[in-house]
Amino acid sequence: MADGTHDASNDRSALSGSIPAWATPSTKISDADTSDVRQVQVALSLRDPGGAARLASEVSRPGSGQRGHFLSAAQFTDRFGPTDDSVHQVREWLAHAGLTVKDTSTNRMFVNVEGTTGDLERAFGTHLASYRTKISGSARTLTAPENPITIPRALHGVVSAVIGLDDSRNTIRPQHTAPHAPTAEQHCARWWGEQNNTDVPQKYPSGAQSNSLCGYTGTSLRAMYSLGSGDQGSGTTIGIVGAYNGNSVAQDASRAASQTGIPQMKPGQYTAVLPDGGFTDQQKCDADGWAGEQALDVQSSHAIAPNANIRYYAAKTCLGGLYDAVVKAVNENTADVLSFSWGNADGERSMAPAVRDQFNSIALQAAIQGQSIAVSTGDAGTNAGITGSATASFPSSSPWVTAVGGTTVGLDQQNKPLVVTGWENAGNTLSGGKWVPQRNTDGSFAGGAGGGASALYDAPDWQKGVVPDSASHGHRAVPDIAALADSYTGFLVGQTRQGQFGLYSFGGTSLAAPVVAGLAADAQQVRGARGGLLTPSLYALRAGIKDVAPVKAGVFTPAMHTLPGTGVPSQQGQYLVDFDTRPQTLQSGPGWDNVTGVGTPDRGFVEALAAK
Repeated sequence: MADGTHDASNDRSALSGSIPAWATPSTKISDADTSDVRQVQVALSLRDPGGAARLASEVSRPGSGQRGHFLSAAQFTDRFGPTDDSVHQVREWLAHAGLTVKDTSTNRMFVNVEGTTGDLERAFGTHLASYRTKISGSARTLTAPENPITIPRALHGVVSAVIGLDDSRNTIRPQHTAPHAPTAEQHCARWWGEQNNTDVPQKYPSGAQSNSLCGYTGTSLRAMYSLGSGDQGSGTTIGIVGAYNGNSVAQDASRAASQTGIPQMKPGQYTAVLPDGGFTDQQKCDADGWAGEQALDVQSSHAIAPNANIRYYAAKTCLGGLYDAVVKAVNENTADVLSFSWGNADGERSMAPAVRDQFNSIALQAAIQGQSIAVSTGDAGTNAGITGSATASFPSSSPWVTAVGGTTVGLDQQNKPLVVTGWENAGNTLSGGKWVPQRNTDGSFAGGAGGGASALYDAPDWQKGVVPDSASHGHRAVPDIAALADSYTGFLVGQTRQGQFGLYSFGGTSLAAPVVAGLAADAQQVRGARGGLLTPSLYALRAGIKDVAPVKAGVFTPAMHTLPGTGVPSQQGQYLVDFDTRPQTLQSGPGWDNVTGVGTPDRGFVEALAAK
């Protein structure tokens, strides 16, 4: 938001929060090329943001007289969106400044413009530079303002941010493990304990050590959450936001469904909203990785809510395009539940405050419209292996979303749970006939759900009295709830690669978020109406939630799974993965914990959530 700083020399006001934490004098490597063309968004302030926040809370709070009295997108814009006059003022100024003014979002909160770096510098009274930093441990060169952005003083309070002058949004990554073909997992187990390599030391008692699982079927995933034949998500729409678009998503989903025991996609049940002008930056963004993310999100949510429509919102690039797709999904207001399986694993502070603020404004709009948002918390635990210190990830730390952590689950042949614990893995290597803890960038840590206290947001009312003060320190704590995420007990996803269809085992909180989205759709079917922000209801539940605690168990695997923030061995070998032994500082435990939140959905969850 504008902080009111006034530069009397040119009658302009500075916008606070426009410089990301990684843009420092010590990391600057050069001035930006003034001829480069950039597309940016000028964000306009909400009218009465405090009133919007209060309304979002009231329409979602169980017992409130306004519970469920959601607004349409048009009603939200009329009540809280910028005025037409404000938009006209901003567009006129931008055109006069020599920028190419493009469209305005339907909620009037964003004006899209384009210009060369030189033109943008003159328009916004700043100077852009290139900085060398690390993203998920890899060195990258990113652009950001060297000094605060300024706007005409007449627009103070009208313009809240300029998004896209810095590359903060380029730090967002999908939150899943690299997929593994079951055939490559030496003697993988179809269920817990079906295969157990007894040629290696048995660290755990009989029944508590298993070969890593081949990946659960859709039938097993539904059984994991005690879903019955009536839990179908009928009459609902699940929205998924990701980058790029696979060519065979619906066909692969139906083919996988027929092989894993759930109904195939019906004609028209899956739709995709594609960006104007096609896609860009495919190689830089690893478009193939995003295709796997898309397949995972679609198929896992379909398994949980087979009759729900699925609407995929494709970003044109991973470099800043995801938030544009979020804006489209919220403004369109077709999806009842939204799933975001991506986030900023480099810590919530590394993203420019202005970028975070605008996401929160959009998430706030979604809550007022009754849309539920499930966001994965990440796969690097505390993120210490990436950033050097513990930090929550954004946007899962936003107060206006449901942050979804992860569990490790071992089902028997009848789909009964033998192991349910928090997803925080530690790796061991067989050496000299003994299991020796691995040593990497973060000790023996081998992947796990993100969690901890936000450094930015105060504790919401619905967390008070549930989250211990020692865990939150008065701040928003994540996660809120958890679902299957461990890739060693993962989910089978069908995908066509280079013309060949196959089933691959996926994991990560990228799996957990769409599972929770599917459960929210099932609850909406029962309720007959949207649920809005889920967290007030989740923290008020007294049934349907399983409290998660550490279980002494582990899996043998011939290949360690690679995740950001881990330095596990890359070669084939003999390894044992310990479950939930606190390899960093995160571990499940009684009550709310920083791995699984209030717990994981259990028998009766759908009905209990629907009743709130």
